[in-house]
Amino acid sequence: MTEDQLQRWTEELSAVYFDKPFIDKITFNSRLRTTGGRYIPSRRIIEINPKYLAELGIDEIEGIIKHELCHYHLHIEGKGYAHRDPEFKELLKKTGSPRHCKPLPSMKKAEVHRYECKKCGQQYPRKRRLNTKRYACGKCKGKLEKM
Repeated sequence: MTEDQLQRWTEELSAVYFDKPFIDKITFNSRLRTTGGRYIPSRRIIEINPKYLAELGIDEIEGIIKHELCHYHLHIEGKGYAHRDPEFKELLKKTGSPRHCKPLPSMKKAEVHRYECKKCGQQYPRKRRLNTKRYACGKCKGKLEKM
């Protein structure tokens, strides 16, 4: 999908779900890492994470665009556009927009390190490495070893 297609699609979604025109700009921003999109009020621009299109498809992007349009239209009208504001929550429900986007499958971290107690066999999965000389088993105080 090109940015022109994204712009036209956003304008259509705005007309259909909000009955208001989207007159500003929407772009892809591949530097976004922890979110599907964001609205920047000072520049009145919406940025979308293209990884969501690649990994989760068009339906997830539609939800993200509708969510960001809620921020956009409320900001333009001078109403509360933050996640905590009741006007924002109400508009999300009215338009069927998601409150949060799904996490990207590529960003899920698997457990990397597994440790086991030599004495009782208790296992400890950890994301970070553990100094086995410094820590002991929480169950029996036995020595830990990397599996």
